[in-house]
Amino acid sequence: MLIRGIQTALATIYPAQCLTCGSLVDSDFGLCGSCWRDTAFIGGTVCDGCGVPLPSADGLENLQCDECLTHPRAWAQGRAAVLYNETGRKLVLAFKHGDRQEIAKPAALWMANALGDIVEENSLVVPVPLHWMRLLKRRYNQSALLAQALADQMSLMCGPDVLHRHRPTRSLDGLGRQERQETVQNAIRVNNKFRHQVMARPILLVDDVLTTGATLTAATQALQQAGSGRVCVVTLARVSKTP
Repeated sequence: MLIRGIQTALATIYPAQCLTCGSLVDSDFGLCGSCWRDTAFIGGTVCDGCGVPLPSADGLENLQCDECLTHPRAWAQGRAAVLYNETGRKLVLAFKHGDRQEIAKPAALWMANALGDIVEENSLVVPVPLHWMRLLKRRYNQSALLAQALADQMSLMCGPDVLHRHRPTRSLDGLGRQERQETVQNAIRVNNKFRHQVMARPILLVDDVLTTGATLTAATQALQQAGSGRVCVVTLARVSKTP
């Protein structure tokens, strides 16, 4: 009774607010009705490589979008929870640059739903790493927060330090596919201390946003070179021109 009373008092003083607009909502870590409607959750038929929505194709499996057909992915399968537009974009930017770390918990639930049954039972959840200089400036790695929350959600083991970004890279914002690939090429390695965790083990690679996939490709290749098993990727958001 005491704990319930404390919780009620806290809810009165600090009522639950929408993650995006701050409007009052029924429970913590939720979206108001308006923001929920404006969030482009990805469902239905999706590209098996990157998770982008595709026109309905009943009875067909392992479909791929034009981008994945033109530029085959290094990983086996990929999924994303929302499209990077409107509310989805606001969530990502608030999470990544606005110190809104509480977004990790609901985001992990959405990502788990997007993954469906493509994840193997013994998968190791691994985040895309930040270079220590950027980590020092930002104070947290948003991909690591997502990875840990997702591992908790799916009852999987998380390896937050498995990958290491051994050299700094400039921001990829505004760069084309080729420039992005050249920027991150050989910038990510498997930490020798945790190499044994990777050997022959399926990996679920986690990042906040998939644009061209250059960073996820570099991370996937590092895992594969270290002898990992099948690599799948999941992101909170997917940049796409698809409406």
